[in-house]
Amino acid sequence: MRTPAPVTRPVALTVAGSDSGGGAGVQADLQTFAANDVHGTSAVTAATAQHTRGVESTHVLPTDEVAAQLDAVIDDFAVGAAKTGMLATADVVETAHDRLAALSAPVVVDPVMVATSGDRLLDRAAERAYDDLLADATVATPNVDEAEVLAGRDVDTLADARDAALAVRDTGVDAVLVTGGHLHDSDGRSEDSGGRSDGTDTVTDVLVTDGDVHTFEHPRVAAAATHGSGCTLSAAITAHLARHATDDVPESALVDAVDAATDHMERAVRYHHDVGQGPGCVQHLVDARTSRDVSTVARDVSRVVATLENATAPVAALLPEVGTNVVGAPPHADRVADTVAVDGRLATTHSGVRATGGVRPGASSHVARYLLAAREHHPELRYAVNVRYDDRVADALDALDWPVTAYDRGDEPDDAPGTMDWGADQAYRGDDRPVAVVDRGAHGKEPMTKLATETPDALLDRLTTLADSL
Repeated sequence: MRTPAPVTRPVALTVAGSDSGGGAGVQADLQTFAANDVHGTSAVTAATAQHTRGVESTHVLPTDEVAAQLDAVIDDFAVGAAKTGMLATADVVETAHDRLAALSAPVVVDPVMVATSGDRLLDRAAERAYDDLLADATVATPNVDEAEVLAGRDVDTLADARDAALAVRDTGVDAVLVTGGHLHDSDGRSEDSGGRSDGTDTVTDVLVTDGDVHTFEHPRVAAAATHGSGCTLSAAITAHLARHATDDVPESALVDAVDAATDHMERAVRYHHDVGQGPGCVQHLVDARTSRDVSTVARDVSRVVATLENATAPVAALLPEVGTNVVGAPPHADRVADTVAVDGRLATTHSGVRATGGVRPGASSHVARYLLAAREHHPELRYAVNVRYDDRVADALDALDWPVTAYDRGDEPDDAPGTMDWGADQAYRGDDRPVAVVDRGAHGKEPMTKLATETPDALLDRLTTLADSL
């Protein structure tokens, strides 16, 4: 029999409704707590018959039952932070306030009033009961619709969001975060919640604290599922605050918590689950899934490297002077740190092709950024490699009759995010996906061919086919 080895975790509490569709409410909160390495507890306020298309019905639990759940959790657990979601009625709001006010822990109030589908989740009397709850809270996280209700004014622009946040702060809450869905920027352009239409569009969240106004920008995700995004954001903030285990949260810690939470929420929306007949649900465990998949991708990249080192085909002739790197990306990767590559390069030696280092996350910069930029157009691409480009490779590509495209570094604009990002965008922005992309090089920059595929086996097949064709 093995000796138990318990692990200590911060504890967070959610007071919210149940979403039978699993995308929002208590289900979203508990998954987000787990994704941020925090033990989650809960008090269910209402049961909703809900799916990706909307809310069919709502049954609010008796106030005594809500109070009993809160008492049970608070009596047994050292709650490091708590959050509220759907409270439904004035009695439930007052009950939640009564129990949470006794906690020496930060409280995040997500004033859930309207579902993403437009269904109302809070009665009018409960809206008026929020003042006392907010007065003792650390931070409130209303979206635009909720900020309008709480502040009693229209919110259309970032300036309006700031003014509304200031008005909500007058209730006594330490800080207010107005999330950027459906805002307009100074030019009057709409900013839909969570959306991305191209690389320049952003969504801006506004945090007003006692000392300053902070803004958080994240890329817009086009036509994504946002059901549960508000719950995910507030739960992620709660998880980060739970590590402080005190209601006296420094402003810097709150800003850091919001920064991390908005990043988590953007990725959860971008890599949402395509489930149900509606838009789908945000993926609350997105970062945990990415971390899990890194080990699988590392094994794939290691296998590709080992195959190239033992290849009988003239693979060495494909290696450029600067060396070759093999990069793999998990399905949810959108940062270099999420990718896996050779620590160093594959180089030609007297004994053949050899890797100069092992395989680890974040080991590549150039090829990794190229692959990530290509995935903006073709998310199915998972593996990439850079090889030589010269007359022999050009002839081989012609003979293979692969779809090939090229870009010239001389055409790169001054405001480009980087050559790899810009080059991949130029190569993959069309409807037809190329098999090979040629970087023609520049002064001091060796010409290169890049291959990107969906699987490691396809990458090996392309490499050996090209090598055999030289």
